[in-house]
Amino acid sequence: MASAHDVYAPGHLGELTQVIDPHLVDAVLEETGSRERRVRLLPARVVVYFVLALAFFERSSYQTVWSKLGAGLHGIAVARPCASSLSRARRRPGSAPLRRLFEILAGPVAARARSGSFYRGLRAVTVDGTTLSIPDEEAVTWRFPKHGGQVLEFGYLLLRLVALVECGTRALLGAAFGPDTTDELGYARRLLSHLDASMVLLADAYYDAYDFLEAVTGTGASFLLRSTRKRRPTVRHPLPDGSYLTTVCAGRYQAGRGYGRLEVRIIEAWMTIELADGTRRTELWRLMTSLLDSESYPAHELITLYHRRWQAETCYFSLKSTVLDGRVLRSRTVPGLEQEGLCPADGLPGAGANRRRPGYGPTGPVGGARQPDRAAQRRR
Repeated sequence: MASAHDVYAPGHLGELTQVIDPHLVDAVLEETGSRERRVRLLPARVVVYFVLALAFFERSSYQTVWSKLGAGLHGIAVARPCASSLSRARRRPGSAPLRRLFEILAGPVAARARSGSFYRGLRAVTVDGTTLSIPDEEAVTWRFPKHGGQVLEFGYLLLRLVALVECGTRALLGAAFGPDTTDELGYARRLLSHLDASMVLLADAYYDAYDFLEAVTGTGASFLLRSTRKRRPTVRHPLPDGSYLTTVCAGRYQAGRGYGRLEVRIIEAWMTIELADGTRRTELWRLMTSLLDSESYPAHELITLYHRRWQAETCYFSLKSTVLDGRVLRSRTVPGLEQEGLCPADGLPGAGANRRRPGYGPTGPVGGARQPDRAAQRRR
């Protein structure tokens, strides 16, 4: 009879072990103190892969997902735990191993030659947010409050997810999520540590707040985003390509700093959209960027570059309309939702797309392993 070690050896958990190395999972479990203290029918390593698989098979029950994990084990007796056992096993490690695993695997993957990922030497990344519906359960309402007025409550509870995505590959650089009582900018600020001077950030009009733009500039990254209609910028210095320089001011006075000012470049363009029924709509779009040199960064190129921002939207479409197919998340506890919030993000196309040598993270060894050469990277 096969031992537990044989059954759950590397390579016996389907394609997931080809994407995320079992030794890396072991190192993460050790680092987060989540490894089992005794031999179990469902070891912690297997539970991590099971939780990841739940995100890929949202239509399937616990036991069906379990069957899919062991579908390739012909001739080997595999445990058949009941749904309650799988549920208890999922609760044991909590969300810490999944969070650490995501932190290690998330990151840019495009080489310089990758089409659509770079613009004049700058790595193009985009940030955007969405909301996911979660079950209306008493066990989660303390963390995810209900919506309603003074008399009635309505709708599902909502989890807000904001992701930083690499253009061209749709690989995730980072993700932040939690109750929708915090707005998108609040979660987006948690992702600023992933930006650096080698990047240009693309974003929608929601992100044109002065404080956020100042924080992005502080990371060394450039930005290109759409300005809200509320802004009426003054032309301070016209440029040859039709764009112009102006300043964006902070909305409030800050002691010792006065009214903050940020020099930006404005590009105005008329956008015409033609629908399938022949309807045409034309409106003025105003782009705002910190790329001030019109010779090095021509306006027509930046207008084309801005369209890559929609790759964040297609990531969310993959998650909400294809993977979830409009359903609510399955978890009914806060730790379970935290696991699921990390796993759907990890399941987005290109997310965690790095296949690394066992035991190594993007910035060094995990769990005390020795420093290697940079690990090879591969798309899922």
